[in-house]
Formats: sequence, structure tokens, C-alpha cells
Amino acid sequence: MRNEGLGSWPARRARKTPHRTALIHNGTTCSYADLHARTTRLAHALRARGVRRGDRIAYLGPNHPSYLETLFAAGTLGAVFVPLNTRLSTSELAYQIRDSGAQTLLHTGNAETATALSVPVTIEAEGDGYEDLLATSPADPVDESVSADDICLIMYTSGTTGRPKGAMLTHANLTWNAINVLVDHDLIADDVALVSAPLFHTAGLNMLTLPVLLKGGACVLVGAFDPAATFDLVRRHRITFMFGVPTMFDLLTRQPAWPTADLSSLRLLTCGGAPVPAPLIATYQQRGLTFLQGYGMTEASPGTLFLDAEHATTKAGSAGVPHFFSDVQVVSPDLTPVNVDETGEVLVRGPHVMPGYWGLPDATQQAFTDGWFRTGDAARVDADGYVTIVDRFKDMIISGGENIYPAELESALLAHPDVAECAVIGIPDEKWGEVPRAVVVPREGTTPDPQALLASLTGTLARYKIPKSLLLTDELPRTASGKLLKPQVRTRYGTPNPRTQQES
Repeated sequence: MRNEGLGSWPARRARKTPHRTALIHNGTTCSYADLHARTTRLAHALRARGVRRGDRIAYLGPNHPSYLETLFAAGTLGAVFVPLNTRLSTSELAYQIRDSGAQTLLHTGNAETATALSVPVTIEAEGDGYEDLLATSPADPVDESVSADDICLIMYTSGTTGRPKGAMLTHANLTWNAINVLVDHDLIADDVALVSAPLFHTAGLNMLTLPVLLKGGACVLVGAFDPAATFDLVRRHRITFMFGVPTMFDLLTRQPAWPTADLSSLRLLTCGGAPVPAPLIATYQQRGLTFLQGYGMTEASPGTLFLDAEHATTKAGSAGVPHFFSDVQVVSPDLTPVNVDETGEVLVRGPHVMPGYWGLPDATQQAFTDGWFRTGDAARVDADGYVTIVDRFKDMIISGGENIYPAELESALLAHPDVAECAVIGIPDEKWGEVPRAVVVPREGTTPDPQALLASLTGTLARYKIPKSLLLTDELPRTASGKLLKPQVRTRYGTPNPRTQQES
């Protein structure tokens, strides 16, 4: 049978470059032949535990070879991979498990959480037990037909309604995105990528790891980003390719080793998740390094716009032009293209754009117009065709590369008995770019403590989502019909020291 999906990648790479290094993790090296063998054995082990075509397989853990082994094994079986964000609370993870219908969970370093999730088949994907599982499983090829249009993974992205939505990404979506990266980044087989951005995020997986593996390069997997350790990793492994959000790259410049660190091997630095500040661009240029910047979203696998190194300074602030196999237009409310330098909504289409949201046909229908995905982001296009993202129609907050949606936080706060009304906005932050701030109207007869209100969110929301400050006020600005005026909330409460009653 024919496998047209990601599950075939290890086998295809193993027949071309079996002895080249695919993965490096904690001093252990895995060749492409090893990756193929381990993926095949894991696929057999999962099939023996009842996994069949279309079944969902969840994975919880930091960057680890077994993450990629599970992704490829799922693709070998025609199953659907569901990466879980380790920063989420147990209740948030449980929702995604229920929503996806995953009956199998592999995990590393999260035994307590994995137990609490109570998934029928749970496998610890590291250590002697995992190695024994692979060693005792068959090594013969798995006979399963997989189409490029089959769903490869479900990656959850928070929605403006407060509930995360599962973006269904096909094998073709991920392959075309990887091809876009190969074309626009000029990857070579000798590239060595430092994968310290989390693989459960679309950029770390799809803009870095998968393109490098497709090309036959090597990926150095790091469990968590450590700015001080990064310099040693770059020097020791002769890293050529790195991805990070602006906060990560900024933290590197603040290390004592920054002025003298050996960065001579670095060839490609890609930055996404938020606009790159001009001073940060200048700081790296002084070291002879230039950022490749981009704009994308989980629903587009994610690459959409790309700003190359040549234009990093002349088009600073821009997200660039569409990737090679991407189509982007900026339109007015009547869906006609805007004029030069006018603001409109970003629409995208292409073979890398998802077919829809898991189990949400209405949300899928609303997200598309005539085959174009409606991003909800506002932008303008200059005379050269370069697109600058100027606002977020969906009120999304980007904090250190993490997407935070106010509606989810507002819903959690409104569940507190002392909260009558609330609004969450983003405020500037030197370290994270922006962080959430909650503005709360207390319920009549109560005098809640701001710190206690924020503490009540622990366990309900991931720590990075919890507002960094909370203000109490008598009322929120609204229209005559009662609609919340978010722009006025930002104006009134978005300054570092707004006039208000209390702040935590």
C-alpha cells in the first residue's frame, strides 16, 4: 500500500541518507536509519494496543525524540497526532483530550499529569520501559495506505469564544509548508538546527524541525530554552539554523557571554510569533547576523508571509511578502482589495491552509470565504507588496510568542463569585512584548483583593495566560446597547500606571 504522508518520511530519508544524523538529544545521536527503525517499531506497538486508522494519539512532553517518533508512527498508521502544550493546566489538557477523542497518550516527564488525564492507553515514552517496548516490537514495514489529504495532526489554537479549536492539518498541508520553507530559507542538507522552541507549537515543529528533516539535516532537540546554555550548544554542535520568538533572541543579548560568544556557525536566524523590534535587529546585525522574519498562524501550518534578510532593514516592521506557494490578499469589509497603505483584513489560501476545525463545521464555514481563510488580522500593503500587520481584529495578545485570547481569561474571571464584569487587554512589557491585564468590576457588596482574584486562576489557566496585573473599577465603557468598548478600555487602562482604584 502507498503512504503519501509524513509517516513515509523516515523510510524515504533512510533509503537516501541512512547514516546521516537526524536527531541529537542529551548526547545521544539518532541516524535516519535509526529514526526509521524506531518509528516502524513504535507504529507496530501502537497498533498492538488498538490504534487504527483515524484514531487520535496525544503526546505530552518537552522536546524529545519520542515526540517525532510518535508523530511519524501515527502517520505510518494513518492515525492523527495531537500535540499537547505542557504549559496548560490539567483541566485545559483534559478538554483537548475529550474534544479530540484521543484514546492513547504518550508522555515524557509528566507522569503525574498523565495519570490525572486518565487516558485508556498511556505510555511513558522514555527510559528503559520505552526502549523495551520498541525492542520487542516487529521491525517489518507497516502495511497501511495513507493519502496526502488525510488528517495528520490536530493542533489546538485558542479561539475568541474562549474555547480552543483544533486546527486539522493534513499531510499535504505540512509538506507544502515545509517546501515553502525550503524555497524561501535556502536550507541545505548540512544544516544543523537548534530546536529549543517547543515542538507542540506550530513554528518549532513546522517552520524548523520538519523542513530540516525533509532536507536531511540534523536537529538538536533541547527540552527547554536556556539562554545561558544556548551559546555552548551553538559552539559545540556548530548550529547553523535557529528559530525563536523575539523574547528568546532578546534574552540571548542580555547574557554576559553575548559580546564574545562564538556564533560563527550561525547561517539562518528565523524569528516569529511577534514583530521583531528594530533595536533587536540592529543588535544582531552588529554581530553580523540578520533575522528572517515571518507571519503565520496554526491554521496555515503556519507560514504565510516572509521577510528575507535582504529587506530586514529597509522593510523593518513588515512581515514581508507571501511564501512561494502562498496566496495572500488584504481586503476591505466588502472583500475587495484595499488600496496601497490602506488597512484591511488578511486573507490567505494555499495548499498549506487547513481544511477546517475538528468537529466544528460552523466555525469552519465562518473561517472561510470563497476558499480564502479569514485571519481576523488587520494589515496594510505598501507599493512594493510588503505586508505590515497593524492590529488584531480578534483581540489576541501575543506574550513571548504565546497566543493569549482575552475571551478565555474573561470567562475564567467571570466564574468567580466576586466578579460582576471584566475585560482583559494587552499592555506593553519590556521582556515579553505584551502581557495581559484584567480590568474587573466587583460584584455589589464585595471588595475582592486583586492578588486573590489572580491566584484563583491557578490550575484553571496556564501560568502564562494569567494576567500580570488586575485593576478594580466601578464600571467598564459600553455602548448604549451594552457592547463592551475594548478600544476605550485600552485607552483608559492600558497605560503602565492608569488612574484606578487598585492594582495587583
